[in-house]
Amino acid sequence: MRESFRTGLSFGLTSGIITTLGLMVGLNSGTHSRIAVLGGILTIAIADALSDSLGIHTSEEAENHHTHHEVWESTFSTFVAKFLFALTFAVPILLFSLSTAVIVSIAWGLSMLILLNYRIAKLQKITPWKVILEHLTIAVAVIITTYFVGILLSYLS
Repeated sequence: MRESFRTGLSFGLTSGIITTLGLMVGLNSGTHSRIAVLGGILTIAIADALSDSLGIHTSEEAENHHTHHEVWESTFSTFVAKFLFALTFAVPILLFSLSTAVIVSIAWGLSMLILLNYRIAKLQKITPWKVILEHLTIAVAVIITTYFVGILLSYLS
């Protein structure tokens, strides 16, 4: 797999997992509204995927050692990875009660984050558990923080 494609894919997947889970958990704890959570997922899939792909595009251009093709490959793979993966979180929302769907989504997202980071660590020939633990810690911190922000906002409304 080419480095530019791998960059976009890994960034898009990681961002898609952490951002979507944070938004889902925060909206659920603050509103307990299926439509708000589903709307949030669709917003992440569209707006944040476009924003992140533009961010990768700009970052790759700023490094000044990538070809035009590599920059666009990273841009496109970031968008597609984040867009499609964020949409996978809508499936549990449509199939289960909201509280069950959020739990299923957390399990799905964290499992995919573990798998992605395991593969990255193996490619880099480094110890997987360190990379996995680092990224899981960040993801769990986002989930916990957005849960409490949602609760706080529900009290303020």
